Amino acid sequence: MKIGMVCYPTYGGSGIVATELGMKLAERGHEVHFISYSQPMRLDNFQERIFFHEVDSTNYPLFEFNLYTLNLAGKIIDVVKYEELDVLHVHYAIPHAVSGYLAKQILQQNKPIRLVTTLHGTDITLVGMEPSFLPIVKFSLENSDAVTAVSGYLKEKTLQNFNIKNNIKVIHNFVDTKVYKRLPCIQIRKRLAEEDEKILMHISNFRPVKRVCDCLRIFVEVHKEIKSKLILIGDGPDRHEAEELSKRLGIEKNVKFLGKQNALVELLSCADLFLLPSQSESFGLSALEAMSCGVPVIGSNIGGIPELIDQGETGYVAEFGDTERMARYAKELLGNPKKWNKFSENARQRSVEMFDIELIVPKYEEVYLEI
Repeated sequence: MKIGMVCYPTYGGSGIVATELGMKLAERGHEVHFISYSQPMRLDNFQERIFFHEVDSTNYPLFEFNLYTLNLAGKIIDVVKYEELDVLHVHYAIPHAVSGYLAKQILQQNKPIRLVTTLHGTDITLVGMEPSFLPIVKFSLENSDAVTAVSGYLKEKTLQNFNIKNNIKVIHNFVDTKVYKRLPCIQIRKRLAEEDEKILMHISNFRPVKRVCDCLRIFVEVHKEIKSKLILIGDGPDRHEAEELSKRLGIEKNVKFLGKQNALVELLSCADLFLLPSQSESFGLSALEAMSCGVPVIGSNIGGIPELIDQGETGYVAEFGDTERMARYAKELLGNPKKWNKFSENARQRSVEMFDIELIVPKYEEVYLEI
């Protein structure tokens, strides 16, 4: 098939999933055309059957605000016509599903196109709930040929908040377990911590919903009893607050802010524990990548996280905001090597058996074929 893939190109789960999906589809013989305002971050190597189409911005003195929704719709029309696409797959409802619907309606006379919308989380639970957006999102979902969600939690939230009539298929996020596997990264680990220190890790875009400061509150309790370092990867609005809190808690020498990093497999291979104390999380892709590298996860019991973590087997979940309980779980695991080894093995096995890319991508192909 010829598939158009619309996504955000920057850091964030929806863009990563769309890019990895597109690359795997191309491997499987499909032709994939990415449409976005810049090249997706993981699309950095040449690959057969993958093409990128950049959406241009319209600059005109009359327009005070960016017209990206219309620019995107226009670009989709051009690509569908010229490349003769069969399916348009948009990731993150706002504004991609709206632009996709506009393009589909304009094209229906000359070149009919099927529209698949994949929901990733805040497009439904946060942005989509804005009063001005709600009826638009509802309309665009009801006029998609297929709608998928990355977790059962997100499906239920969508049905509850938008009361849409069409069926939503749950297709979980995925990981390439052949790439995300534990590696012997001795030199990198030496730079992160001493040999006798444990490494706790968190990766995110440092938005308020990720609760980066809760990672520091968990770590300060762990550090009292276990020699350890906290490695924070990513960047965003809460970074400065987290840096200041580390100083107030007196742990700044044992906390390292690495900023945005591409060598995630190597860094995760150095970790002993992954922290995900989020306030809102539709799935938890970074936690899945950690599990695939054999890292047990401790997170909050919200959103799709409980669908990912097998409680007491691959990690633990606790009530949102209960950093004391999360710290107790962390100390329990880090202080018991035999138990940690079992959790590490279970985390890797669960990733391979339930969330491997080879298992999940065919489910998207089935959706394409059905419509």
